[in-house]
Amino acid sequence: MPPDSTPDALVVLCTCPDEPTATGIATALLAEELAACVNCVAGIRSMYRWEGQIRDDTEVLLVIKTRAARYGALETLVRARHPYELPEIIALPVVAGARDYLDWIRQATGA
Repeated sequence: MPPDSTPDALVVLCTCPDEPTATGIATALLAEELAACVNCVAGIRSMYRWEGQIRDDTEVLLVIKTRAARYGALETLVRARHPYELPEIIALPVVAGARDYLDWIRQATGA
C-alpha cells in the first residue's frame, strides 16, 4: 500500500479474564460484522496497577481487525459483554498492509 494512502483499518486490543468471555465477545463481533478477524491469544500475563495495588493476572488477549467506521459499535458491544469494570479497549491504526488483506477487512465488516 502506498505510504500516502490512508487505510481505515484498525487493530483493537482487548484483554479478557478467560476463554469463555473471549470466545463470546469474538463470536458476537464476527456475527455483527464488527470484526473481520479476532485472534484469541490465551495465557498472557498482565501486570498492572489497579485500585492502588499491583495486580498480576493471566488473561486472554483479543486482537481484533476492523475498520474505523465500525469502532463505535465495536466498543459498545465489548463494553456490554465484558465483565471488567474498566475493560482494555485500545484501537491502533493500520498505517500500511497488503491491499488485498485490507480490502478483505473492509468487505468482511460490511463496507
